[in-house]
Amino acid sequence: MAFATCHQSKFMGSARCANRAMAVPKPRLVKASAAKVIDGKQIASDIWKEIAVEVTEMKAKHGVTPGLAVVLVGSRKDSETYVRSKKKGCIEVGIESFGTDMPETASEEEVLKVVADYNADPNVHGILVQLPLPKHISERKVLDAICIEKDVDGFHPQNIGALAMRGKDPLFVCCTPKGCIELLEREGIEIAGKNAVVVGRSNIVGLPAALLLQNRDATVTMVHSRTPNAKEICMAADIVIAACGRAEMVKGDWIKPGAAVIDVGINAVDDPSKKRGYRLVGDVDFAAASEHAGFITPVPGGVGPMTIAMLLKNCVEGAKASIARGA
Repeated sequence: MAFATCHQSKFMGSARCANRAMAVPKPRLVKASAAKVIDGKQIASDIWKEIAVEVTEMKAKHGVTPGLAVVLVGSRKDSETYVRSKKKGCIEVGIESFGTDMPETASEEEVLKVVADYNADPNVHGILVQLPLPKHISERKVLDAICIEKDVDGFHPQNIGALAMRGKDPLFVCCTPKGCIELLEREGIEIAGKNAVVVGRSNIVGLPAALLLQNRDATVTMVHSRTPNAKEICMAADIVIAACGRAEMVKGDWIKPGAAVIDVGINAVDDPSKKRGYRLVGDVDFAAASEHAGFITPVPGGVGPMTIAMLLKNCVEGAKASIARGA
């Protein structure tokens, strides 16, 4: 995987490295027709149906119902919305939903106690702590406390470490990057041997997405806030995964004709014409990029639905592993 030299970043996570920038070949200028829009909602719906069948079979064969526990601390509206969506998903596919809602003032010790209790509960096969947590609570400490066999978010250092090592398989992969790869594969987009660029280097999306692409034999470059020639690097990519958290940062002329573009971003921009006063856009200029790309995900309706689908899938995988261990 090729990396540009990086220091601390405002919008793509923080890291320190001193590596070499990729030599960028000139893209072959081929006229592309309008991109095919990848319907993340439909693909996620198909996955939910597949999961429901697996859950029914698991109940019948083993008498086990997968269980997902969600811990919510505080009353952020966006977090409450995400948690409701996850609980709704559990109900629809037959996963048992456990939940603990805690006040903003809950102490770190109290949150760790809730996690410990779910770790010890054999009916819970996956634990998710909704982020962000209040500032007085260490997210790293809480996430590290989740038993690795129940780390369905894929954030545990051992899961990330296994993802980074050839010949190792993590127990769980982070849901959003896993969903990005699922979209590519279900659309029949070839990854092996292709040039792939990940715009963003966060621990949650950018880094694991780059590792997943590399593990599928793509040649991967990460672009971030210190990359001086981001446009030129993206123009050489067959696959672009944009996860930088900046509205429409990736412009249409950054996209190689025929490339596959996966837009992870979701940003609110002012729009007086909308009833809410804003509209949601991704990290890619969708209209302009669609004139160049071969495939592209919309925002909303692209990667978002896949994140919850992958969470539910991870929970079922956790239950299968528990059965195999005889737990």
